[in-house]
Amino acid sequence: MDADTFATQFDGSRLARLGELTTLGSTVWTPSLDTAEVQDQLAGVEVLITSWGVPLLDEVALARMPSLRAVFHCAGSVRTFATDALWERAITVCNGADANAIPVAEFSFASIILAGKRAQVLANDFRTHRGERAFATDRGEMSNLGRTVGIVGYSRIGKRVVAMLRQLQDVTIFVADPYADAAEIAAAGASLLPLGQLLPLVDILSIHAPSLPSTHHMIGAAELAALPDKATIINTARGALIDTQALTHECRTGRLTAILDVTDPEPLPYESELYDLPNVILTPHVAGSLGTETRRMVDEALADLARFNSGSPLLAQIRREDMDRSA
Repeated sequence: MDADTFATQFDGSRLARLGELTTLGSTVWTPSLDTAEVQDQLAGVEVLITSWGVPLLDEVALARMPSLRAVFHCAGSVRTFATDALWERAITVCNGADANAIPVAEFSFASIILAGKRAQVLANDFRTHRGERAFATDRGEMSNLGRTVGIVGYSRIGKRVVAMLRQLQDVTIFVADPYADAAEIAAAGASLLPLGQLLPLVDILSIHAPSLPSTHHMIGAAELAALPDKATIINTARGALIDTQALTHECRTGRLTAILDVTDPEPLPYESELYDLPNVILTPHVAGSLGTETRRMVDEALADLARFNSGSPLLAQIRREDMDRSA
């Protein structure tokens, strides 16, 4: 992992825990498998602890680590380093996606609450309508009572958001996910609907699907047009899930509000109209784990490392077949 990530994620207590679970080499951390300090250790490495900045674990890299048995990734997606060679070696892979889901779900839930009160958009409007209040009604109803919320993707994050939404009074929750189980969603207090049926019903749409070829621009012009007037769309997943051009058109008219922590491209080009629209809220990809929040993923990795050592079932294991459905 890179130096800043190591310094943030592995404080004294977590390094001590790692030392309890493993026999550490003379060089505990490296940004690359090519550094001179680790060359004499690679052949004996059985476990890699990785995070942001991990190099590609391809056939060449893995050939230098014939004893490697497991990779514990203290970050989200493993797509940045996992290759066919890794799966063909039957190396165990775990990631920190469950822990990373916590701050994203918190951010999404907070965004839904603020969207219900039109708070962020009204804050932008106040810059123009100084000393006034009557303008607020132009943005539509301001309430979190009796809202209808649509969740696209019953993922780790989507499940957490649904659970948080149950705190709201008289809330109706719909979920669109072709892989989800209707009974499980009903038990969570929501209803499963096809995306096309869900869209016209919601006040707020929150996106939590993985970015895959099959989900590219899954929210396009037709889907955006199906949303009711004054609806809010929130994206804390991946920018490519929404057609940016179509979204810009809808927001330009003022019909929809967008709260975007991710965009396509990311970041948006300097000249993007979305920067200037008061009904568009942009944040620079901050919903996921940052700072000390990233230590949750270390804790999750070390917990699974302990299970791996004891031969117990792992909680955060990723398998090759999961890659078709996971981010």
